[in-house]
Amino acid sequence: MRTAQVSRTTSETDIHVKLNLDGSGEREISTGIGFFDHMLDHVARHGLLDLTVRASGDLHVDHHHTVEDVGICFGEALKKALGDKKGIRRYGFAAVPMDEALGSVALDISGRPMLVFTNPLGDRSAGEFLLDLVPVFLQALVDRAGLTLHGSVGNAANPHHAAEAVFKALGRALREAVELDPRVKGVPSTKGVLE
Repeated sequence: MRTAQVSRTTSETDIHVKLNLDGSGEREISTGIGFFDHMLDHVARHGLLDLTVRASGDLHVDHHHTVEDVGICFGEALKKALGDKKGIRRYGFAAVPMDEALGSVALDISGRPMLVFTNPLGDRSAGEFLLDLVPVFLQALVDRAGLTLHGSVGNAANPHHAAEAVFKALGRALREAVELDPRVKGVPSTKGVLE
């Protein structure tokens, strides 16, 4: 079983993440931020990841610490669950439309953290959730999991649709990249390691 649990407690947040890469999309998500829960729900459902996220944070300050720290823990859980990365497809890509918005994510489980995110969302919000937190979450995830991730969203007329398209694309790209390919022998790298 490719599973992991990660907990992290600071003076700002208390986070627990449980992840199963070979799941069916079962999820139990509670961060205290309704829109963020909705986005993580899409990652799990479209990634076929069994995902539990329990987070409490200093939401009276703002959402930043909670969103970033969930990204940190999700990234650490992903890295742990992948183990030695033998047999994985390694690369994943998805382009997902959500009405007028088109989100795309291309990722490489490379061991080299890099985020390139074209973000027309700026300081807009979906409800009370500031969309400039989307790249904050992605950066924390990328840094801790060791991913190279290129993401973008086009025609972001509706902020909710734009963010949703990105998170759905993230789930689908992760699903493809972590999948075991029976034809892959060992680690899918000419170096023999992914770190």
